Amino acid sequence: MRVLITGGAGFIGSHLADELIKARDEVTVLDDLSTGRFENIEHLDGNKSFNFVEGTILNEGLVDKLVEKIDVVYHLAAAVGVDLIVKKPLESLVTNIKGSEIVLEMVYRYHKKALITSTSEIYGKNTSGPLKEDDDRILGSPLKSRWSYSTAKAVDEMLAYEYWRQKKVPTVIVRLFNTVGPRQTGAYGMVIPRFVTQALKDEDITVYGDGKQSRCFLHVKNVITALTKLMNNEKAVGNVFNIGSQEEITIEELAKKIIKITKSSSKIVYIPYDKAYEEGFEDMQRRVPDTTKAKATIGFKPTIDLDGIIRDVVEYARRI
Repeated sequence: MRVLITGGAGFIGSHLADELIKARDEVTVLDDLSTGRFENIEHLDGNKSFNFVEGTILNEGLVDKLVEKIDVVYHLAAAVGVDLIVKKPLESLVTNIKGSEIVLEMVYRYHKKALITSTSEIYGKNTSGPLKEDDDRILGSPLKSRWSYSTAKAVDEMLAYEYWRQKKVPTVIVRLFNTVGPRQTGAYGMVIPRFVTQALKDEDITVYGDGKQSRCFLHVKNVITALTKLMNNEKAVGNVFNIGSQEEITIEELAKKIIKITKSSSKIVYIPYDKAYEEGFEDMQRRVPDTTKAKATIGFKPTIDLDGIIRDVVEYARRI
């Protein structure tokens, strides 16, 4: 297959590129390196099956040329991370909505197939769970930048679904729940690499809020397996899938676990949301996926537990 990965120099995209090249696909990565890093794909440079194009998904002419030459698109390019969304809400909205619209229009123009990565942020403040794909979205005021990412990705999903329903474009939508692993940085609010970096330096581990909010974390290897299987499964077309772990942990307990695994002397320090992000910031207290649909369609099942994820991140952090 000839594959285009938008955002392919990012944490998830670079691992996807590795896997596809390993499977003997020809991979083109499009990335503007705003949050992605060339270091993530540098080891692929020179591989005859790999091509890197530095550019943005907002460049309609460039996306047109690239999509024309490939068979399928994994659309991962997006403004991600709570820190980035809060600091640059307008830029994030434009990138996530207009960029996805351009990608989908080119996929339609050239009769290609696309997998669109979405997010657990879709569910907003819905704390019921585990969350199913058709569960309600509960969001705060649209004037709070915190919810701009959720709203933008919801529009992406709607666009992908309607391109399939009305224009017969084969699209697959995947909602990711806290993907973690090597190459992820804590620069944009990603909690595990941030905690690991602090622990290895014996610095205070900064927990935002009271730490009672809970999350589930999935290793990037398991995510990549799910993405490729969904892309290659005809039953997935026109559908949306949760991909994540159900091993739930509070952020406070996560900090304690990382301190224990790294044998760190770090102390936990609690920082109010208003100071960590912005005044009036709202967070989700619980986010657990129901992955029944993915299991039934592709046999999805996490194979690496949270301890294994943390050890992998620690090993990577010690190498760089």
